[in-house]
Amino acid sequence: MNSEDRWLVAWGVGYAAVGGASVLVPLYAIALDASLAFVGLIAATAALVGVPGALLWGRLAARTKRRRPFVLVTLAATAGTLALVPLASSPAAVLLLNALLWFAVSAAVPVLNLIVVEGAPVDEWDGRIASLNAWQGYGWVGGLVVGTVWTGVAPRFGVDGVAGQRLLFFVLAAVAATALVLARAWYPEPASVDPDRYRRVSRRFSRTDWGAGRVLRGSLYGPSRIYWALTAAGGRGGTGSLRSLLVGVPTRLRRYLLAVAVFSFGFAVFWGPVPAYLKADLAEGAVFAVYLAGNLGSAACYTPVGRLAGRVPHRTLQAAALAVRCVLFPGVALVTAAAAGALLPVYAVGFGLIGVTWAVIAVTTTGIVTRLSDEASRGRALGLQAAAAGAATAVGSAVGGVVAGAAGYLVAFAVAAAAVLAGIALLLASR
Repeated sequence: MNSEDRWLVAWGVGYAAVGGASVLVPLYAIALDASLAFVGLIAATAALVGVPGALLWGRLAARTKRRRPFVLVTLAATAGTLALVPLASSPAAVLLLNALLWFAVSAAVPVLNLIVVEGAPVDEWDGRIASLNAWQGYGWVGGLVVGTVWTGVAPRFGVDGVAGQRLLFFVLAAVAATALVLARAWYPEPASVDPDRYRRVSRRFSRTDWGAGRVLRGSLYGPSRIYWALTAAGGRGGTGSLRSLLVGVPTRLRRYLLAVAVFSFGFAVFWGPVPAYLKADLAEGAVFAVYLAGNLGSAACYTPVGRLAGRVPHRTLQAAALAVRCVLFPGVALVTAAAAGALLPVYAVGFGLIGVTWAVIAVTTTGIVTRLSDEASRGRALGLQAAAAGAATAVGSAVGGVVAGAAGYLVAFAVAAAAVLAGIALLLASR
């Protein structure tokens, strides 16, 4: 790694704090007596606030031609917010602080994508954007490892329960503060690539050789996709209406985007109440370990799935992965109910398999959208895909918490499976 790219390490360190907080925040809210519906609302709010954050900061970065302040403010806001969360004494305060955290983190994404391509030849853009996402992924997994180790070691020193959670927030805040110091020291000298040129040329990126880096760059829920899509549709004067966003979008792509929204809703119905579900049976360290198993399952399979997608039709692969999720979502509840003595291994295997299916879905979704759009509208199509998935995630997270609280986890997970099954039907119909 050259000296100009050292700041990616700093950003990866900052993302470790975010990854650890992604699990710690709902666990802390539960410790403060948050209901299942409220835990789902926390996830829904986090999904919603990222979009306006990305729109606002991306537009400001484009107009001011400045990048460094946005990165430093994001890391400072992350550190400050994480330091404030343990001072919160109510679930509502936790929700507001978590929304602030995700506003800042999501807002930075379009700015970061501009940074990594500035001053670089076009043929290096793919690799540089992939490197950014890879470092974020490494950091996220690292944060989960920190949470897993902390919750296992802290009780030996007499720090457990809510006190242990609060202290872990301060540890994560210190990690983010360290990232801030490193970013301030390592951020590269300003370069110049006009954001309009970036948006225009990015539409011509090659979509062949779908390895791990390109898959990570094509993440379904990246707010940068939403930002570029909306600004492209609305022009310089605004973000445009929904109708203007869909002008020129082929019918087959519209149908597929509906499928994406439906099965993304199902995913969120499942994941919304999962923190509370796991906390009911496992210690906090084991909850972190289960999430870690899911993330490792995805990471290990991106590259082999990318190769497989070159030989097997994308819709066939995606339908198979979605069908497996239809079984796994309620199956996790059914199997763990019968595995009283070995819950952690069963959860780890189950969520690891769910992570594997995500690798398949991530690869094939981006591939399908790419193939259903032409070169001129490809960037907008990927943004619409992200917007559809993001909106469905926000709604599904809230619905999952409400259903689990009213009818139980098994019913909520069954509803999630039913939504994914409906998504499969729409996927096949979109041929």
